Amino acid sequence: MAITNLVRYWQTYKNIKRIRQIVKVFLRHGFGQFIEQINLERFVPLSTRLKLFNRWEKIERHTIPERLKIAFSELGPSFIKLAQILSSRPDLITTEYADEFKKLQDKVPPFPSEKAIQIIESELNITLNDVFADFEDIPVAAASIAQVHNAVLKTGEKVIIKVQRPDIREIIQNDLTILSAIARLMMKYIPESKFFDPEGIVNEFSRTVLKELDFFAEAKNAQRFKKSFTENHDICIPTIYSNILSEKILVMERLEGVRIDNISEIDSLGIDRCELAQKGVNAYFKMIFEDGFFHADPHPGNIFVMRDGRLGLMDFGIVGWLTPDMMENIAAAFIALYNRKFDALIDIYIDMGLVAGDVDLEEFKRALKRDLVDVIEPLYDLTISEINFPEYLEMFTRLVIKHGLKVPSEFMLINKTIMMLDNIGRQLDPNFNAIVAAEPYAAKLIKKRLSPKNIFDKAKENLSDMGRLLFDTPRQINRLLRKTIRDEVTLNINPIGMDKLIKDIDRSSNRLAFSIVVAAIIMSSSMLIQSNIDIGGRIWGLPTIGAIGFLVAFLLGIRLLISIIKSGRL
Repeated sequence: MAITNLVRYWQTYKNIKRIRQIVKVFLRHGFGQFIEQINLERFVPLSTRLKLFNRWEKIERHTIPERLKIAFSELGPSFIKLAQILSSRPDLITTEYADEFKKLQDKVPPFPSEKAIQIIESELNITLNDVFADFEDIPVAAASIAQVHNAVLKTGEKVIIKVQRPDIREIIQNDLTILSAIARLMMKYIPESKFFDPEGIVNEFSRTVLKELDFFAEAKNAQRFKKSFTENHDICIPTIYSNILSEKILVMERLEGVRIDNISEIDSLGIDRCELAQKGVNAYFKMIFEDGFFHADPHPGNIFVMRDGRLGLMDFGIVGWLTPDMMENIAAAFIALYNRKFDALIDIYIDMGLVAGDVDLEEFKRALKRDLVDVIEPLYDLTISEINFPEYLEMFTRLVIKHGLKVPSEFMLINKTIMMLDNIGRQLDPNFNAIVAAEPYAAKLIKKRLSPKNIFDKAKENLSDMGRLLFDTPRQINRLLRKTIRDEVTLNINPIGMDKLIKDIDRSSNRLAFSIVVAAIIMSSSMLIQSNIDIGGRIWGLPTIGAIGFLVAFLLGIRLLISIIKSGRL
């Protein structure tokens, strides 16, 4: 434990400059109370705090989500990436914050091509001319983690080279350390923050952003997609050149085409847009419902329409995984919805562990069923083409927030992916609807779930679980009895928010006691001056003791006023 604390102190010292920058940005945008609550105000000088205190009128023009978005934007790549990930988790941060974070764009100026060439040569241990016949100095794209250059191999193949930004790994690692520390402080000093699990958010963000930094993993993802679509002639996955691959360099086949949202250019190619939309959703629902492995960042910049009518996919840093159980739960939920069995749908949610264990299940079922009926029943009166899928996904998300369901990140990735697909599909074909496209894949998944082989396999698993339960239960009861006899059974009661309440009461009582002491000094000094007792001579025509008392009271009063101003609570 001592070693762990020592490491944390060293990391804090090492990142002190960055911590001060983060705290100053948060203060500048009106989050002084939050900074004080997690005990970070000591990292900013008092003079800076007093300057920022005068900015409150300007700060109040923006909502809290807007101010937080602006702060994240100023803090750079790590915080922009965090906001983008949080934008797909309205179940954790509420819709207002998620909608605001969606506006953040991951666009930054490119770094010099000379530096890119230096990184390529250093990473691959070559000179550029050894491998590439041509290299374009001006990047075709630049983001917070990497930028992309067009090039041509000595063998004649056109490629793109993805080059990580200088020191980006160290920058992100340092920010992750700071974010982890902030999450721990929030859990310690703001107990109610556990409802949106700040440590879990930072951990999920850490896993995602570190995967994006791992070009070996991205290369493997691309190769897996290429293998999956070998027999599909509508989808093109670029070839990865694994012989010129490193942690910071990724070289892949260049796909010649136009962005999928460039409608006028697609029309000029004479390609049927309705057919194109169908090809795209067929590919994505194959990934989701059959492979359990899907490209989770289908924004228009990552999907290209090629001249022969094929769709080319790019950027495989963000992917989603679905276990067979998750896929079966999707099928079960589809059956329940199709048959209007809302009780069965709620039971599926409970079995999936989406419901907190401390809720009144009967009351929860009644409330959720009532809301599900209000949201879903109108769907049955519409034709399938009249259903606005993104709108209903948004309504489901609001239900998730309202009833405190804990949705796995994979499901939220599917939610985001399908909404993006529906948006792209409607741009290509105004009559497009994602539900229609999903129907054959969902039907196949349902059929698989209800197959005799699958039922038999599940029965075997259940019998095995029952056998383990029969063998383990007596042993577990025996252990519990032994602990009870030895008085080792304890009950932990953790009143939510009690620590914060005690801290606030303690601070208020200390300030009150401080004020009483200051008032007592002022009264005592006044009495000494009025009595005209001349002990120790005079200062400014006043008895020395009385003058000193007034001076001490003045200094203590200033100190009290400063502490109140620093707290942001006048």
